[in-house]
Amino acid sequence: MSTIYDVAKAAQVSPKTVSRVLNGDAPVGKKTREAVEKAIAELGYVPSSAARTMRSQRSGLIGLVTGAISLSPLDPAASGLPDIFIVKGVQEGLENSGKTLLISDTGGRSDRVPSLMRTFVEHRVEGIIYVADYHRQVSLPRLPGHPPIVLANCYDDAHTPAIVPDDRFGQYRLVQEIIAHGHRRIAYLTLSDQLDATRLRTAGYRAALQDAGIDYDPALVVVADTLGDDTEAQAECLWAALDAVLALDDRPTVICCGNDRMAMRAYGMLRARQIEVPADIAVAGYDDYRAISDSLFPRLTTVELPYVEMGRRAAERLLAAMAGADTEDAAPELIRGDVVWRASVPALVTGPS
Repeated sequence: MSTIYDVAKAAQVSPKTVSRVLNGDAPVGKKTREAVEKAIAELGYVPSSAARTMRSQRSGLIGLVTGAISLSPLDPAASGLPDIFIVKGVQEGLENSGKTLLISDTGGRSDRVPSLMRTFVEHRVEGIIYVADYHRQVSLPRLPGHPPIVLANCYDDAHTPAIVPDDRFGQYRLVQEIIAHGHRRIAYLTLSDQLDATRLRTAGYRAALQDAGIDYDPALVVVADTLGDDTEAQAECLWAALDAVLALDDRPTVICCGNDRMAMRAYGMLRARQIEVPADIAVAGYDDYRAISDSLFPRLTTVELPYVEMGRRAAERLLAAMAGADTEDAAPELIRGDVVWRASVPALVTGPS
């Protein structure tokens, strides 16, 4: 294995000059740099990252803790939009930083998070990003050395910099657009009422109705999902929610679903009742999980859950913190997604009065 001394001999420079080229910590002439780089390439020299870390006190490493790897994105019936898209955004955000991303997966066990984060600290990471599987509050351990931390898809009560989706605005814009297409009886089948997303999106739904002068009807808002992975219980909950809104004397013309997975199931349940989408009733989702929204017929109107952009922004915030910027904010940073309009919600055509 070649050493720095072999490179210096081949380039006819001192080992200190080779070190300057590798670390970029002092000016080196163009011809000298080219000679060193040529020698490195020809000898296949690989610098010791451990030695460089000891000299610079910087490892060039960023740690990311997530459950995205152990939770399969190939099973859309098991979850909403997979948080692997947040990881993708983090990678894109770090692409030109010169940093190396280390990823540790929780295996679906939140009790592993403290030990994974401590392991990252032991490996001298310069910062950590924690990615939650859904929008929620978390509590993370205090770490030795206090490396900068950024939260993605979650927040805490310690004012740790956090990036979360603007769920209230997303549902507001969807309902606002549905109203603009002529609909006034709009049902909302929500995710579990224990979720932050449900609370925020319901507030957005109500605000859109209020701004349009439409009275809020609590009978149109029904919890249609359960927490956990009991698919039978989830299906029963959705069946009951559909029964409730379809039995109303003044039936809705649109059903907004808590996510695209729920909308996919609703398509099948409605057709089992001889109700066609969108001829008899329109359906909208939330997430823009393309494996679902683009494959359904008719294609699903939905709201983008901006996971990739959230990941990019989390990476930017962490890099800024690592550079010494003051990133402490009392409130999480909200990232907005777009309404994606497709054929499942046509304009409502009414006859002459």
